[in-house]
Amino acid sequence: MTDTSLLVDHRDAATTVLTLNRPERRNALTVDLMRRLCRTMEELASDPARRVVILHGAGPAFCAGLDLHEAGDAESVDDGARWVARTFRALSESALVTVAAVHGAAYAGGAGVMSSCDLVVASEDLRVCFPEVRRGLVPALVSAVLTHQIPVATLTELLLLAEPIGAHRARELGLVHRIAAEGNLLGEAEAMVLSVLEGAPDAVRRTKQLLRDLRQVPSERALDVALEWHLRARHGPEAAEGIAAFRERREPRW
Repeated sequence: MTDTSLLVDHRDAATTVLTLNRPERRNALTVDLMRRLCRTMEELASDPARRVVILHGAGPAFCAGLDLHEAGDAESVDDGARWVARTFRALSESALVTVAAVHGAAYAGGAGVMSSCDLVVASEDLRVCFPEVRRGLVPALVSAVLTHQIPVATLTELLLLAEPIGAHRARELGLVHRIAAEGNLLGEAEAMVLSVLEGAPDAVRRTKQLLRDLRQVPSERALDVALEWHLRARHGPEAAEGIAAFRERREPRW
């Protein structure tokens, strides 16, 4: 039987749309779904032509988090938690740019999946919530993602009150980058992709890696690390082409 929990749509040579496809369960994350998502991300990253992934959810919600029916089985608790961590890492550490197109509910692990992506576009009906403490759980994995994105005081409010917030509040906090007009969620995500694709492929990949590296170094070393990244790019072929295109008043040939 064919597994349809994750749909793969290659829009063009550079862009792929991945759709979480368990609408009857609000796209809750099972081990099988997360395993398939991680494997697909690896396969896409191995193709040098692939540059961007849009992650979307089928049905009325983006993702309701970990499938608690499966997680209720004591034997699957450890396995499920480890796959959540792997999924967050697969999205955040991929060489590909990841764009989350989110609507409806992005709860618990679903909010973590959203926040693990590089860019987030949301519909007006988005509701983000971290309800773990109300279920007797500690939102540890998602905290590891969010501590690099929003202030600790704000994160404390979100995690301890466990109240849902809307798209505009999420944007104010930096969890969402753009809000799409009604009915245009994927269209807005694709517009973001077009902007990404205007950048030089290696420069975009290196910029994503730079931002990750800077989070891991002491502040006093940040400029030294940044200087190393700058000089590597400055002496590379993409910089030469980009500067030549600017001088010649033409589009760069990536």
